[in-house]
Amino acid sequence: MEVFYFLVFGGLAAVVAALELSKTSKDRINTSTAFTSFKNNYLLVYSLMMAGDWLQGPYVYYLYSQYGFGKGDIGQLFIAGFGSSMLFGTIVGSLADKQGRKRACVTYCITYILSCITKHSPQYKILMLGRILGGIATSLLFSAFESWLVAEHNKRGFEQQWLSLTFSKAIFLGNGLIAILSGLFGNVLVDTLGLGPVAPFDAAACFLAIGMAIILSSWTENYGDPSESKNLLTQFKGAAVAIASDEKIALLGAIQSLFEGSMYTFVFLWTPALSPNEEEIPHGFIFANFMLASMLGSSIASRLMARSSTRVESYMQIVFTISSASLLLPTVINFLVAPSDVKGGSISFKGCIQLLGFCTFEACVGIFWPSIMKMRSQYIPEEARSTIMNFFRIPLNIFVCIVLYNVNAFPITVMFGMCSIFLFVATLLQRRLMVISESQRSRPQDWKERDTEAESLNI
Repeated sequence: MEVFYFLVFGGLAAVVAALELSKTSKDRINTSTAFTSFKNNYLLVYSLMMAGDWLQGPYVYYLYSQYGFGKGDIGQLFIAGFGSSMLFGTIVGSLADKQGRKRACVTYCITYILSCITKHSPQYKILMLGRILGGIATSLLFSAFESWLVAEHNKRGFEQQWLSLTFSKAIFLGNGLIAILSGLFGNVLVDTLGLGPVAPFDAAACFLAIGMAIILSSWTENYGDPSESKNLLTQFKGAAVAIASDEKIALLGAIQSLFEGSMYTFVFLWTPALSPNEEEIPHGFIFANFMLASMLGSSIASRLMARSSTRVESYMQIVFTISSASLLLPTVINFLVAPSDVKGGSISFKGCIQLLGFCTFEACVGIFWPSIMKMRSQYIPEEARSTIMNFFRIPLNIFVCIVLYNVNAFPITVMFGMCSIFLFVATLLQRRLMVISESQRSRPQDWKERDTEAESLNI
C-alpha cells in the first residue's frame, strides 16, 4: 500500500505541472511592470508569513506532549487559541482599519514571534500565554494582509481583475508550495539534525522577522476609516450595520464560516479516519498530498478567474457541492464496507478511497481561498474591511471550540456527515448570493433603458 501514496503524489504533481505549463493567453492576465513588482513583493512577504505559520503546525501537539501534558490539557490549550482569536483577535484585527493595515501586519509578526518564544518554556501558564498570542496573530494573518493588499491595489490604480491573479498566486505559494517545503524543513530540523521539537518554532520566528523587515522597508500605510471621531465600539456598530443591511455581505460571512468550520473540523478528523485501527500511515507524506491537491485547486481557480466571462459566484456552487460529497464519503463507506478488526498494518482499502476523497476536498479548499478573497474584495466596504472580516471569524471560532470540546462525544462518521450538511447549506447560500448579484448587475441596465424611453417620450 505504500506505493499508493507515491502514485497519488505523482499523479497530483503531474496534473499541477501540466496545468501550469499548458496555460494559454486565455488563461493568463496581461499586466504592467509596476503591478508585477508590487505583486512579487506581496507574494514574498505572504510566503514568509505563511512559512512562519506552517512550520509550527505539525509540532504544536507534539511539543506539548513532550512536555508531559495529557490530551485534556492540550485540548484546553487549543481551545484557548481559538477563543483568543475570537475575542482578542477580533478587537486587535478591527483596529487595523483605524490604526493602519501595515501596522497591523507588523503587529502580527511581533505577536507570533513572542508566541514562538513561549514554546521554550514547559510551564503551562507560559504555554497558555503563547496560545493566546497565537490566536491574536491568526486573526491578523487572515484579515490585515488581505485588507492591506486590496486597499493598496486600488490606491495604485491597478485593474480590478489583476487582484485575482495575486490571490491565486498567494494561495498557490503560501498554502501549497510553502506548506510542503515547511513540512520538509521542519522534519530536517527535528529528525535529521536532532534539534528537538522547539527548533521549528525558532525557524518560524526567523522567517517572521525577515518578513517584518521587508514590510517596514517597502510597504506604505493604508487605512479603512482613519476618522478620529470613530472609536472601536462605533466601528463594531458600523460593521454590524453593514452586515445586517447588505444581504450579500451576510451571505458571504455565513458561507465563509460554514466552509472554514468544516475545513478546521476536517483537520482534526482525517488522521483517525485514515487509521481507525491504529494503522501506520505517513502523516507528513499525506499532508504533502493534501497541499499538492490545494495547489491544484488554486491553479484551477487562477484559470477560472482569468476569464472575464466566468463568474466566481457561479462556479463556487459546484465547488461547494463537490466538497460536500467528498466529506460525506467516510459516512457512505462506513455503511458499504464492513469495518475491519485487525489492528495495525498499513492503510486499508477503505482508507485509500477516503484519502482520494480528502484530496478532492483539499482541491476544493485551493479553489475556495482565492475565490472567497475575490468576493470579499467586491462586496465588503473598504472603510470597515478588517473589522467585518474579523466578525466573520467569530462564528467560525465558536464552532471550532465546540467541536474541539466534544470531539470524542460523537462517532467520526457523524462528524463528517455534519460537515457535509454544512457544506451543502453553503451551496444553497452561494446560489442565493449569485441570484442577488445577478439581479443587481442587471438593474442598472434596466434603469438605463427606462431613462432612454423617458427621453424619447419627452422628444
